[in-house]
Amino acid sequence: MQHVKIPQDRIGVLIGEGGETMREIEAEAEVRLDIDSENGSVAVETVGDPVLGLKGPEIVRAIGRGFAPEDALRLLEDDMMLFDVVDIDAASRNKTDMKRKKGRLIGEGGRTRELMEELTGADVVIYGSTLGIIGAPQEVDAVRSAAEMLLDGAPHGAVYSFLEEKHNEMKHKGMEYHRFPGGQS
Repeated sequence: MQHVKIPQDRIGVLIGEGGETMREIEAEAEVRLDIDSENGSVAVETVGDPVLGLKGPEIVRAIGRGFAPEDALRLLEDDMMLFDVVDIDAASRNKTDMKRKKGRLIGEGGRTRELMEELTGADVVIYGSTLGIIGAPQEVDAVRSAAEMLLDGAPHGAVYSFLEEKHNEMKHKGMEYHRFPGGQS
């Protein structure tokens, strides 16, 4: 059994309307959730497949970090799906600096965050003092690198170029992987 602490304002999202979301997570990840709505503590107990059960706490953590339940459940699509968090607060000197850095990650009208998602294929959420990422390992790495570049003060244009480069790399690797046998190279 693992215990995960999530923010008070995310407990309702985790439970869902009439407990619907909680039941879906329990069924899909083969776990049992014991949610303490007083302090935000969630006990996650594996009741079925132990490998699926390992994803249970990650799904709860992802919802706690601002992901919609359907996005968090993407962690079950594939054994390789990862959930990662970039701590914006750790890269900030004070509250004002954190607000500015968070703004850089979101971008004007949310454009920077959207581009991170579009060009990598990962899901990206900025909630509180963290940036959460769900995706395949290379997608998560690309978003983490882009976020760290922005937090270090890199110009947005340079970060967009980096993301486009990564996008083309991943697309090319995908084509290599799906090449038909006996076809021309």
